[in-house]
Amino acid sequence: MPKMNIDVIKGHDRDYLKQLMDISYHVMLDCFGAPDGDRYQILTQHEDFEMNILDTGLGFDRTNDVVVFSLTTRPRTKEQKLKFYHDLAEQLEDKLGIKKTDLMINLTTNTDEDWSFGNGVAQFIDGPLK
Repeated sequence: MPKMNIDVIKGHDRDYLKQLMDISYHVMLDCFGAPDGDRYQILTQHEDFEMNILDTGLGFDRTNDVVVFSLTTRPRTKEQKLKFYHDLAEQLEDKLGIKKTDLMINLTTNTDEDWSFGNGVAQFIDGPLK
């Protein structure tokens, strides 16, 4: 059920972007135990001047390969979150060559009543997902 927004700088080809989405989806399934088919991803490409992602004083440089993941999800354990951060960084570096310093991840949690998948119904509360 996590909704994943992925922000990148324009310039990557379709195959790269599809791999980025597929890798992040499979890491999320593995780390959060979400059911297969629970895929809600939105990829947005920006001009380079539209993404100002600094290092918060950590001493590393970002490149135009910077990727920002923003996930909205049910509460997860500290261990699940740390595994997600680690595994996503490892797989993106191994499979796409994205430097770990070019990865930023933000998780926001919510509860069942915060989701409607359509028809004006909170399916986790009053529908087939409760």
